[in-house]
Amino acid sequence: MARSRLSRQELIRLRRREGFVGRRGEIAAFRDNFARAVEDPAHQFLFHVHGQAGVGKTSLARQFEETAREQGAPTAYVDEAVHGVPEAMAAISAQLAAQGHPLKVFDKLLATYRERRHEVEAAAVAAEGAPGPADQDDPQGAAPSPGSMIAAQAGLAGLGLLPGVGALTGGLDPRQVARGADRLRGLLSARLRSHDEVQLVMEPLEVLTPVFVREVSAVADASPSVALFFDTYERTGPLLDTWLRDVLVSDRHGPLAPNVVVTLAGQTALDRRCWADCLDCVTDLPLDAFTEDEARQFLATRDITDERTVEVILRLSGGLPVLVSTLAENRPQAAEAVDDPSDTAVERFLKWETDPVRREAALAAALPRHVDEDIFRAAVDAAAAEQFGWLCGLPFVADRGGRWQYHEVVRTAMLRLQRRRSPQTWTARHRHLAEAARRHRTDRVPDANPAESWSDERQLDYRLREIYHSLCADPQPSLTPALTDTLDAAEHAPAAVRRVVETIRQAGEDAGDPEAVDWGERMTAALAEDGGGLITILTALLGHPGLDVHRQARIHRVRGREHRKAEAWPQAFADFDRCLELEPRNASALFGRGLTHRYMRCFERAAEDYTRALEITPDSLDAASQLGEVHRLLGRYEQAMTEFDRALALQPRHAFSIASRAVCLRRLGRHEEALAGLERAIEIKTDYAWAMAERGATYRDTGQYDLALAEFDRALAVNPTYVWAYARRGITLRVMGRYEEALAALGRAAELHPNDPWVWAERCHTCLQSGRDEQALLEADRALAVDPDYAWAHLARGTALRTLDRHDEALAALDRSLELNPDDARAWGLRGAVSGHLGRYEQSLADLDRSIALAPEDGLTRWRRGLALKALGRTEDARSELSAALRLTPDGTSTPSTPASLMGTGPLAVLVRCALGDWPGAEARAAELLDGCSRETVAETELGLRDLARLPGADIERLEAIRSGLIRHLRATAAAPE
Repeated sequence: MARSRLSRQELIRLRRREGFVGRRGEIAAFRDNFARAVEDPAHQFLFHVHGQAGVGKTSLARQFEETAREQGAPTAYVDEAVHGVPEAMAAISAQLAAQGHPLKVFDKLLATYRERRHEVEAAAVAAEGAPGPADQDDPQGAAPSPGSMIAAQAGLAGLGLLPGVGALTGGLDPRQVARGADRLRGLLSARLRSHDEVQLVMEPLEVLTPVFVREVSAVADASPSVALFFDTYERTGPLLDTWLRDVLVSDRHGPLAPNVVVTLAGQTALDRRCWADCLDCVTDLPLDAFTEDEARQFLATRDITDERTVEVILRLSGGLPVLVSTLAENRPQAAEAVDDPSDTAVERFLKWETDPVRREAALAAALPRHVDEDIFRAAVDAAAAEQFGWLCGLPFVADRGGRWQYHEVVRTAMLRLQRRRSPQTWTARHRHLAEAARRHRTDRVPDANPAESWSDERQLDYRLREIYHSLCADPQPSLTPALTDTLDAAEHAPAAVRRVVETIRQAGEDAGDPEAVDWGERMTAALAEDGGGLITILTALLGHPGLDVHRQARIHRVRGREHRKAEAWPQAFADFDRCLELEPRNASALFGRGLTHRYMRCFERAAEDYTRALEITPDSLDAASQLGEVHRLLGRYEQAMTEFDRALALQPRHAFSIASRAVCLRRLGRHEEALAGLERAIEIKTDYAWAMAERGATYRDTGQYDLALAEFDRALAVNPTYVWAYARRGITLRVMGRYEEALAALGRAAELHPNDPWVWAERCHTCLQSGRDEQALLEADRALAVDPDYAWAHLARGTALRTLDRHDEALAALDRSLELNPDDARAWGLRGAVSGHLGRYEQSLADLDRSIALAPEDGLTRWRRGLALKALGRTEDARSELSAALRLTPDGTSTPSTPASLMGTGPLAVLVRCALGDWPGAEARAAELLDGCSRETVAETELGLRDLARLPGADIERLEAIRSGLIRHLRATAAAPE
């Protein structure tokens, strides 16, 4: 059924429109712009209205809006009620939908974003107990650092969702930012359902904006124009500047329809750091107070023509349109009705309202920072409870996103008046409003835990109102609780800290309390200096006099957490240690310090802290599961399983404990139980990519390579950016001899995580196996460019150089590897082989003895030692050592320390027989080698034959006969496609 009458809002707009005076040139220019073709160089798409408070910016923006609607343009109006880009887009979408132009795809994607963001927020506490830095031994990854979140730049202050705050990362090491971003992406991947959802939460603007731009452009294509208005831009500009500039003047988010016209209205000039290159596209509309002629014209429309009355209004208002309008509202006809020296300007605003109930209601309703009908009823006396509609019609009260706000100039004057007129009434009213907010907060969710209460927008609004009114009523006694609320927000909802700090600052100004103002300004400056971080604020809070021991300990604990997230390890330890000095039985601090030890891979120290935390809180699921995890990472699989069993007794469906326990079973060789446990974890947590990849590793251990690949693919379907799954998939393909696919998988892992030297070293290994020796060297160099102290990469580089016959360089690489890891039997063995090739047999023998001391069952090292003994003329010792090598690698078997490629059908099968003079046996084994072994195995054998040929008395002819067959095979396989 069609409406029979206009709405209140429509009536208000109509009344204001009819009475609007001045700004005719601006309105005419705006209207004329719609008549121009978008191709016309004179057509403007960006207007900037700016001037001091009270000059009528909002009124002019509203006139522009009405003008645009007259031209048939759908419009949307945004002001400081939005707190970020996603909210701004949502507000525009809602208003366009109300005019019959819904952005359906965007709205659906926005709903998904809000759901997933809520899931991630709810998991923040659990993420605090997430595993540490990712590598091949600890693939579940680390809890995200602020550097990670900041790098993501994705919406919450704690997750970095606001644009225009690039300074957040300014003080961080770029490598930490990149590493942290990978960890955060891994954490979200484990929580969310798909790669697209990870991207949506990590970078919402990059995902939401192109859809928003596309659909707004579609509305514009179907309309004469679309007009968007951003009011109070001095407040929203820092949040929206970069995003809005990119939408309007770049193709970053896709092309925007040329007939989308944007108006910005704010007190200040545009930020030149953002808009400097675009100012030629901006139509600047500076506003000042009414000229005297404009003010007189306005008063004339209100039938105020008495000269003395006009002069008084002009003097009291200073020409500010909002004050001219207010003083003229009740049409005073005599100067005496205005010019009363004993009255303040605020009393003039209400002098013509004869109803004392309404007068008092207008003053009382100025106390809250914004009002809706419920807040209005709580603010005013019972007699005025039904006057909300009247209040909304006052000229200095405007609708801002469903909440009504006084004009800043008028509200400030009214607050000062009430504070001076009756301090007792001021205090009583603010106490009443604070209590109403507290009651709403506690009644709505009486048993909410702190994290939930801070992350719920309605609860947060009640809390901010309670803080504001408590400080206004009783600044001194309320300041400590307000600062405690800042600490609460820092611990449970970092995104809310900025709003709490602003509330304290504003309450201090409105109550005239210098200490609250000082705290608000100091903490605001800290946020700007820290780029949104909390460490400086927490440090400031420690300086608040009169802090009890518990609050001091808590601040140190939370600051320790922030230092850990920033990977400032010494500072994190200092804070956790100080917390424990103050409260030795603070289990949360022990747990936090344990996480810090774990991220630094100090697993023994982490285990000590987790154990102490469990002694204090035996029912701590996080401490039990993390203790199990550090035992797993230390290789204490039985102990780890005991702790995981303890965690599962507390929470039988704890997927992390089930999966990590299953990995222990895998390491103990109990593969079927491991597979069952991992599948159980996946049933509980259907997107558990790590558990899927571990099932793949379990299948690979048992030689079921196709099943292993299927599990890796399953993990990658859940998380297409899962580095560890790509890398393990590549290693499996390498074992299967599918080298091209292996390099592709490892290459994808390297693209996703270029700062992981392990991935580059695995690519080096794969290149060596497939005969790409030069490329292998390049891959080793890539690994060392990331981490010059990565011992395994130096070993891989030495292996590649040896294969390329660059033995002196190989020796240098192996020397460096052994400096970094002196207990690596492989490096000593390879160094002994290179020394032997260079004819340094005594050195070779010493190196090989070190290798055997570390790994006595390695047949390859025994063979190399036999070769050195033979070269030194110790024939009997050599024969004994070669026989031992053959015994240690019987046909078809291998020792734990001998690679599969060096089994009885591998190099030793040929080389030992050559060294012992068993030529028929050597030739037979060489034929078997060519029939079924990898190219790497053939190459290793050929290298060994060259070493044999250098020995005194070697049968060069027989050795060359066998070697020539191997060389032909190597050349053929190098030429053949994989």
